[in-house]
Amino acid sequence: MKIILFSRPLARTHKEQITQIFDAIERYGFDYAVNCEVVQDIEALTARTITADKVYSQSINHSDCEAVMVCYGGDGTLLEGVHRLEGWDIPVVGINSGRLGFLSIAQSSEIDDVFAQIASRTLCIEQRAMIAVSGEIGDGERSIFALNEVAVQRLGATMISVDVEVDSLPMLTCNGDGVIICTPTGSTAYSLSAGGPIVAPSCHCFTITPLAPHNLTLRPVVIPDSSTIRLTIHTRSNEASISVDNRTFAIADNKSIEIKLAKRTISLAVPHNISFYDSLRNKLMWGVDNR
Repeated sequence: MKIILFSRPLARTHKEQITQIFDAIERYGFDYAVNCEVVQDIEALTARTITADKVYSQSINHSDCEAVMVCYGGDGTLLEGVHRLEGWDIPVVGINSGRLGFLSIAQSSEIDDVFAQIASRTLCIEQRAMIAVSGEIGDGERSIFALNEVAVQRLGATMISVDVEVDSLPMLTCNGDGVIICTPTGSTAYSLSAGGPIVAPSCHCFTITPLAPHNLTLRPVVIPDSSTIRLTIHTRSNEASISVDNRTFAIADNKSIEIKLAKRTISLAVPHNISFYDSLRNKLMWGVDNR
């Protein structure tokens, strides 16, 4: 079994947890690989030496061995780790050192339990849908995948106009800050902050959430994930911003993008006895009586 460890730059406050992670790797006899950006941090925090054969960069050298990706950080860290996999279908588990964390469900106090479940092959796996985005994005025609969302947003002070078509049928025009298309997994991310609905991960749908619409009758809409969505952008500044999970690109005026359900999925590992509804109650404090 191989552990693909991914993290963003680490601070001294992470020393105890990173030490726990490497202690568990050694205790269970796992092979491992670490992203190059944190090698020096890990060596400084744990007094270990990470050899060159244990380091990967922007892409991971896929091997035939059984592997699990462990992302240490917040939800943004897990999203970035997922994109490093480039379609390699292995379980991804997030250990949360951030704040809210709907994807990185395991807490730092559960590190030993997580690695025990990896060793015993008892991780609970949920298949999460992804979306495929195609069009003239950034400096040319490209296709990109997202686990959470695609957001088209204004640049500068003036609002933009986004025409939304669903299965080639005109649906709405959003004049405002932009629009978000998200998966059920992404419903607890940017869309939630913009007033979109919370959707259980097992639902087969997309959510279309307007961003600060000038027309106050516009509301979030939930559609089947068998639909094809087309967004056409109109802006006075000749350019708008498009974010695909945690990656941001420019998109020119009058250009369109197409969004549909991706063929690939993500195998998201969650600790035992922690459901999506438990996460909602705990993280949004729905079980707290404030009276």
